Amino acid sequence: MSLLVVGSVALDTVETPFGRVEEALGGSATFFSAAASLFHPVQVVAVVGSDYPLAQLDFLRRRGVDLSGIAREEGESFRWSGIYSYDLNSRETLETRLGVFEHFKPEIPPALRGAEWVFLGNIDPELQGHVLDQMEAPRLVACDTMNLWIDIRREALLRLLPKVNLLLVNDAEARQLSGEHNLLRAARWIQAHGTELVIVKKGEHGAILFMPDAVFFAPGYPLEEVFDPTGAGDAFAGGFMGYVASAGSTDPEELRRAMMYGSALGSFAVERFGVERLVSLHTGEVLERVAAFRAMTAFECKQDVEAHAG
Repeated sequence: MSLLVVGSVALDTVETPFGRVEEALGGSATFFSAAASLFHPVQVVAVVGSDYPLAQLDFLRRRGVDLSGIAREEGESFRWSGIYSYDLNSRETLETRLGVFEHFKPEIPPALRGAEWVFLGNIDPELQGHVLDQMEAPRLVACDTMNLWIDIRREALLRLLPKVNLLLVNDAEARQLSGEHNLLRAARWIQAHGTELVIVKKGEHGAILFMPDAVFFAPGYPLEEVFDPTGAGDAFAGGFMGYVASAGSTDPEELRRAMMYGSALGSFAVERFGVERLVSLHTGEVLERVAAFRAMTAFECKQDVEAHAG
């Protein structure tokens, strides 16, 4: 039961009030793979330039990640740099250099086209559709997007929605796409346009899963130190999809559990710059954090509570 990710493999320069890192491993496919590979083998399709330090991805190979779908082309790799505000909730992009990623048109190797679980990282929805045209019969397709594509590729994104099972967006993107301020209405609007499942990410405040007949909330994990939120959403997606692939099921109960694994991986990602924390992370730590989530959120309703008139 293979898990395929198509996205970016990049180099990030990030500054927060708590430090700075230059040309750290980044990109949606990198963060996703680092998280998902803790639970299930991952196959990556991406492109890098001739200057990319591929040896630094060896930690993924050691976890069984198949990097054979990463094309290496002559030219510069995708680079992004940004600076975060003190509360880490807003950031300013200082520079984006697409390099070879500018002309990336993902071609899925024949051996990978039978993947059962597919994550479409944050790329042009036209390219996401191009990927799906090459796939055979995936059981679950999850798709990420961003405000840029909602602005300039809205019609392509709307055409894509009926082709994917799950859309991941943050709260601002959900409102922008739907035109609805209320998140429940925004999610129902997206579902009405063809996507059965919607996850709305709310950063440090967790994430909400909207299913056809139910809603499930996964809180954010309380952390004493947060260094870098870059890639936390992709780590969340990796934890979610990695768990679903390992369970081999999209039953509602498994999707609820997957939300907690996603939230756990997102919380680990922000504890260091770039993918540094995910490199050293092991599944035992993840299981401990998921258990902590259960302890924080579980309670029993008392059956003998008496109602009193006010």
